[in-house]
Amino acid sequence: MLERDGYVPGVPCWVDTSQPDAEAAAAFYSSLFGWDLEDAMPPGSAGKYLIARLHGGDVAAIASLPEGTPPMATWNTYVWVESADEAAAKVLEAGGRVVMDPFDVIGAGRMAVCTDPEGAAFRVWQAKEHKGAQIVNRPGSLNFNGLNTRDVEGAKSFYGSVFGWEALGLEGGAEMWLLPGYGDFLEQNDPGLRERMAASGAPAGFEDVVAALNPLADNQADVPAHWSVTFAVEDADATATRAAELGGQVLVEPFDAPWVRMAVIADPQGATFIASKFVPENKDLGRQADSTVRTA
Repeated sequence: MLERDGYVPGVPCWVDTSQPDAEAAAAFYSSLFGWDLEDAMPPGSAGKYLIARLHGGDVAAIASLPEGTPPMATWNTYVWVESADEAAAKVLEAGGRVVMDPFDVIGAGRMAVCTDPEGAAFRVWQAKEHKGAQIVNRPGSLNFNGLNTRDVEGAKSFYGSVFGWEALGLEGGAEMWLLPGYGDFLEQNDPGLRERMAASGAPAGFEDVVAALNPLADNQADVPAHWSVTFAVEDADATATRAAELGGQVLVEPFDAPWVRMAVIADPQGATFIASKFVPENKDLGRQADSTVRTA
């Protein structure tokens, strides 16, 4: 399923990037992914919130950093919830922090900025008019979100308490986050999804997967726990080359991994993301160079 009109509680639903220079970021990403951008802020606003669209559907956004904020560019993951206030309370009960208390975003929704006990930041989104990404898994749109953590067991306890997530073990020791019943929601909108997944060799339970669970390696002591963002692309090699031409940096050159070929890229202001091409022929590859992905 590529087009969506809303999500279910506990599913990552939106991404945006906070940038010191939103206009410069807009030039980079529109050239890289073909995004059309429109400022959602009222005229005369001090900052910008540029909604990115593909094929007429919302895919992501580029935001100005608030005045006085450290000039650090990041990509941010939002998780759909029924109530931002209740989700924030669960975060505190589970040992996380609420960095910004729940607040209304014009008529778009209500949100809070939180961190898990390790400090990985995420946002919870209670939708009103804005119902998250409308286009997903097409080139230039959101493909996946991943938690990069040193405390896997602690993360399982925290995210299980806050969102009801469980861990799905895969061959080779890898794990993913799943939300029980999510596959039922997807199947309603995309009949036959389970059969197609099974036919392609996807592991049992994969239809319920909502995110990746990536343990940080011992040699990544300087990498803090964080959430990463992956965009689908037509060609990981071409995307990496184009990003470098536009002033970005290829942190990890394109490589083959199970199901995909991917690269880790930093935009010109330093926000990192993964560019991933779906390659079914790679499904049986070992988890080569896995730790490099976790730097994004």
